Amino acid sequence: MAVSGLLGGPNETELVAGRPGAGCPRALSGCHRPSAADSATCVDLQLRTCSDATYNRTAFPTLLEHRSREAVESSSEYILLSVLHHLLEGQCNPDLRLLGCAVLAPRCEGGRVRRPCRRMCEALREACLPAFDAIDMAWPYFLDCGHYFASEEDGCYDPLEALRGGLDAEEVLPSGLPPTFIRFSHHSYAQMVRVLRRTAARCAHIAKTYSIGRSFEGKELLVIEFSGRPGQHELMEPEVKLIGNIHGNEVAGREMLIYLAQYLCSEYLLGNPRIQRLLNTTRLHLLPSMNPDGYEVAAAEGAGYNGWTSGRQNAQNLDLNRNFPDLTSEYYRLASSRNARSDHIAIPQHYWWGKVAPETKAIMKWMRTTPFVLSASLHGGDLVVSYPFDFSKHPQEEKMFSPTPDEKMFKLLARAYADVHPMMMDRSENRCGGNFLKRGSIINGADWYSFTGGMSDFNYLHSNCFEITVELGCVKFPPEEALYTIWQHNKEPLLNFVEMVHRGIKGVVMDKFGKPIKNARIVVKGIRHDITTAPDGDYWRLLPPGSHIVIAQAPGYSKVIKKVTIPARLKKAGRVDFILQPLGTGPKTSLLGPRRSGPGLRGPAGGAGPHREPEDPDQEPLGARRQPTAGGSKPWWWSYFTSLSQHKPRWLLKY
Repeated sequence: MAVSGLLGGPNETELVAGRPGAGCPRALSGCHRPSAADSATCVDLQLRTCSDATYNRTAFPTLLEHRSREAVESSSEYILLSVLHHLLEGQCNPDLRLLGCAVLAPRCEGGRVRRPCRRMCEALREACLPAFDAIDMAWPYFLDCGHYFASEEDGCYDPLEALRGGLDAEEVLPSGLPPTFIRFSHHSYAQMVRVLRRTAARCAHIAKTYSIGRSFEGKELLVIEFSGRPGQHELMEPEVKLIGNIHGNEVAGREMLIYLAQYLCSEYLLGNPRIQRLLNTTRLHLLPSMNPDGYEVAAAEGAGYNGWTSGRQNAQNLDLNRNFPDLTSEYYRLASSRNARSDHIAIPQHYWWGKVAPETKAIMKWMRTTPFVLSASLHGGDLVVSYPFDFSKHPQEEKMFSPTPDEKMFKLLARAYADVHPMMMDRSENRCGGNFLKRGSIINGADWYSFTGGMSDFNYLHSNCFEITVELGCVKFPPEEALYTIWQHNKEPLLNFVEMVHRGIKGVVMDKFGKPIKNARIVVKGIRHDITTAPDGDYWRLLPPGSHIVIAQAPGYSKVIKKVTIPARLKKAGRVDFILQPLGTGPKTSLLGPRRSGPGLRGPAGGAGPHREPEDPDQEPLGARRQPTAGGSKPWWWSYFTSLSQHKPRWLLKY
């Protein structure tokens, strides 16, 4: 019996599913599951889709019983790997492709075939299955972690080690330099990752690195966090994020955050009381590069030669600061209605039908999993601090003052940066950013120029987070010799801004038994923008000095009202707790209005409104990217596969 060319995937007559020998032709007696290393004749790996694998020798027949390179290249499995990048819009790329290559073209060395590690498969399946669900595609059978992968005890290997590309290797500092030495230079992606990981290792008790996702070309979006207990949210500890390099050719912010990470670590170890106090009371997250793919394009031209836009976009040619949901237009619509909530606006479904960058998705997922209070996005091209709204309340107006309900607080946040920046306070109108001098080097974003899809507006309208935008200088890709001066100008403003997270009030909302109430609303009379409590019931409300009437309320509980006075010189958030009493003794379900689940609003069960959120808060709604066809017809991608191969990959269909 010929067993090659099972291109259409397994079915009842071809493979025995669910048995230890799955993957073997049913007709062959005594068929057994191979071990992690099987005898084979090694040949050169000549598959273009797998050209960046960590090995260059494979063997036939493959684990899927393909007996030649031609059989592999014409298979539906190989076609899927070659287009997965585009099908999933950059998500899980290139991880899944390399994992699939390890099965379609197994590693061969010393006359033995080696199998990839099962733990890598399981981790990827957990992370990437929602992306398949989003396009209504089943998880590929050949990525079955139980059948085609092996354990470490069996001698498996990591097929994703190429993604690290030597990033784990330690970069040795020049002899005689102390570990506190900061090299004021431009950092390649590999150098940036090494510095962040080395810094986290030096300060392991207060720092750690983690990834929030990957860029379109597969680079990790690496964050370094600083906290008294890195890796976990602590009750009453506010969370701050600083993001650089959202535009790939605006590189000063990227370098400032790399330097800031090293500075914080060193100063904490040296006993700097200000830094120790800050990191012991704040959880700070630094993302130096949100657009590492764009940076590579800009860096290839180099400082002084980079054009105004070269490398600005990501690898999909998307401007990431125009790629977020336009919630500002919806805010203006809701604000005209007296009783409508105009905060925590959910992402409209039609947003997911457009092109959403993986970098944008990573930021949105990050925001959903961390209760950020304060944020700054670092840019280049001018010298000014701008704050929301960035989109004009009259869309046809290119420049129009368009304040948020928190205008006073946003101006305080912007001034916290600008007022201690020596060049922003320089009185010369001929300098970079001199046209903003009369405004104190701060400006409402829409009053400067109006645009939609910005990250700052999205932060404010979708979550509890207040974000400003800092333009660090008129040269987007400054020469290396200018970096130390830029750092000296921005070190104090960065620290002063982060410390602003401790302005206003904070507290815990709980019931009469001391149980925390999550997603309770904190209302400030006269400011039409509520914030909500975190899962532990804690909250942080940034407020300017003065007297405020603060209300805490939650469905099923009576509201509690308190008057709060914040002194002008108070630099520590005032503690204001709330204990809510249940309403009556009847069933709470009769009292529930629109309930909150995650940061966005949802209507009552069965009543999906125009802003219904995805069921999984980390992923867009199932099939949202393309509206599903009616009548039970095949998904939109099915015709592509059937047109390229005579073997229909029914294993990709979920139903």
